[in-house]
Amino acid sequence: MQRSAERLELAFGLIEMAGKQAKILSDQAARDLLFFAGTTRHPDRNRVIVLLSLKAGLRAAEIAKLTWDMVEGADGEIGATIEVRDSVAKRRHGRRIPVQQDLRQALIALRKLSPGNGPIARSERGGPMTPLSIVVWFNRAFQAIGLSGCSSHSGRRTFITRAARLVHKAGGSLRDVQLLAGHRSIQTTERYIDGDSDAQRRLVSLI
Repeated sequence: MQRSAERLELAFGLIEMAGKQAKILSDQAARDLLFFAGTTRHPDRNRVIVLLSLKAGLRAAEIAKLTWDMVEGADGEIGATIEVRDSVAKRRHGRRIPVQQDLRQALIALRKLSPGNGPIARSERGGPMTPLSIVVWFNRAFQAIGLSGCSSHSGRRTFITRAARLVHKAGGSLRDVQLLAGHRSIQTTERYIDGDSDAQRRLVSLI
């Protein structure tokens, strides 16, 4: 069963990337995506989907499989971390991710509309959204706001790239970014990171 899920997830990854990396999102593009989510039939759910990608770096399959008990504390309130369990994570490489403030507020708002336990991202029929439906939702959203070369992996790449650029300010290292991303090797993390052309120009000017 686990192998079937992994093959399915790999297939989704191949569909998303189509032989090249998904583009990262500018601040404006991220705002446009969140604005679009707010105009849909399920704005609270869709804002959470976007923020789980942008602010937690989750894959489409992880978003689809995430359940409320993975984001709640013992008191039933939205906790300080997301527990991405091995059963949810790619290659069973689970991790804990601190909950960013915008994501926390979005989860609180959605929780008021989602009594009981089970999946966070539910379909219109009440069942869990599938990884493929998450991928399709992002593709349609990017088409709607006129962005090309983007996919459900764009939010994850944006999260990892921004984390890598800012980690020194938090007193951390690329190893911390690797752990947040759930990568087994730091080389994989490095491949996700998009270069900063402005920083490169400043660097070259100093040589």
